[in-house]
Amino acid sequence: MSGNMMIANRQIVFGTGSISQLIPLLDAEPQPTLLFSCRSFLGGKVYAALSPALSPWLIGTEVVSHEASPQDIDHWVARWRGKVRRVVAIGGGSVLDAAKAFAALAEHPLPTLRYMEKVGDSKLSGNTLTLIAIPTTAGTGSEVTQNAVVTDTVVNKVKASLRHANLVPQVAILDPQLLAGTPDPVLAYCAIDAFTHLFESYLSNTSSSVSREMSLTGMRYFLHAWPGLNRSSDAREAIMQASYLGGLTLSMAGLGVIHGIAGEIGALRAYHHGQICGRLLLPFLALLAESQQPRQRTLMAELSGRLFPAQQTGPERYLLDYITRHAIASFWQDDLSISREELAVCVDKSNSKNALLEYRPAQRQRLIEAAFRIE
Repeated sequence: MSGNMMIANRQIVFGTGSISQLIPLLDAEPQPTLLFSCRSFLGGKVYAALSPALSPWLIGTEVVSHEASPQDIDHWVARWRGKVRRVVAIGGGSVLDAAKAFAALAEHPLPTLRYMEKVGDSKLSGNTLTLIAIPTTAGTGSEVTQNAVVTDTVVNKVKASLRHANLVPQVAILDPQLLAGTPDPVLAYCAIDAFTHLFESYLSNTSSSVSREMSLTGMRYFLHAWPGLNRSSDAREAIMQASYLGGLTLSMAGLGVIHGIAGEIGALRAYHHGQICGRLLLPFLALLAESQQPRQRTLMAELSGRLFPAQQTGPERYLLDYITRHAIASFWQDDLSISREELAVCVDKSNSKNALLEYRPAQRQRLIEAAFRIE
């Protein structure tokens, strides 16, 4: 993807209470609608208030409890193909990705595995059902990205995307109140994923002046939100903006070695994707502080001058300290392990993606060993 191409939603509704706009949107164009959601939202107060007006539109509800597998998507397609014309997704990144994958695959003839990057042999046509995406977490930016992540733990042991510009949901409703009540660790994992999207796309070899400006704006929102994620509505609004901008910039400029590794670990262990990224981010910042790569140094100096100009320490050290000092959950202290065999697989399969320099296998191994206990 060219570094200066932006593909975004047709409609974006942003602000506290904006989920109230869902019913008027459905009313404006009557269609049989399928809801994808998660147990935490369906059991909460917002859904209880919304349900009486929403239910008449729904021909069914699918509950997503984990990252969707190709088998999950094929099952949903077999159940609903031809019966539904619109999908509403309310939930975290896994819910949104599942709904995006379903909306596309309902309009395609082959099984999911055939269309997945890394393992598939067929291209998506771009045909997809109408999708309204409403995130209840702020991290993945899935409400604005062109890809749906699918995790195949059975056939190929791979985490890969379905990807097409038309997978960007037509409508995104960004309501910060939906983050209220989220457990602290989940808030932290998702927020650090958003930061990693912004940071890696900023340092991407395909970034443009436009995408970098958006990355810097998103990182400013993150730094403002990070200490108060679980306390203030202002922080919730800021992190939702950071997450959305992270989705835009990752689509424009791509990601780097952290996500190049995280996808491989995620295919082997059911750890939260944001926690994996956060744990890799910390040693990556230490590695970046040692870098003499001219472009990296220039970009980090600009980042420092724009986001924390009064600081005397190097930008990488400042970010390391800020993230760990102000975290509402110590995501790097949980005892997460991978085996020696899994380490070897991750080093072998991972890559540097769109990073400004190629990280050697030894460097990738060093990052993983710093982030996880090797058993």
